[in-house]
Amino acid sequence: MELNSIQPAAGAKHAKRRVGRGIGSGLGKTAGRGHKGQKSRAGGFHKVGFEGGQMPLQRRLPKRGFKSASLKFNAEVTLAQLDKLGAAEVDMLALKQAGLVGQLAKVVKIIKSGELTKAVKLTGIGATAGAKAAIEAAGGSVA
Repeated sequence: MELNSIQPAAGAKHAKRRVGRGIGSGLGKTAGRGHKGQKSRAGGFHKVGFEGGQMPLQRRLPKRGFKSASLKFNAEVTLAQLDKLGAAEVDMLALKQAGLVGQLAKVVKIIKSGELTKAVKLTGIGATAGAKAAIEAAGGSVA
């Protein structure tokens, strides 16, 4: 491949539509805008969602729900996942490398779901009251 042989993809380039250039073009006189009305006028157009003065759909429907922006920075790991990991000492880096939490995670909490058989030492990771009791019962600790 040479610089002088590079071409755009097929169909990427096409001639600009020239409107208002006579009867033969098929786009003369009204230039494809039809007769009269707001859409035919210069500068006459409405904003997105405008329904001619009728209450727009996005205002007729009720507002509901909320999605926290900080949700992507929080993560939770179950006792079952922790047991499957099989590491004696677990910190944030170990969880990220194992793929149990996302790379953006800043706050990780262990939740009581499943069983823990191995003793695990947690550093820099939170745990719910039930999970903490289960970890300590298995001979581990939460720091």
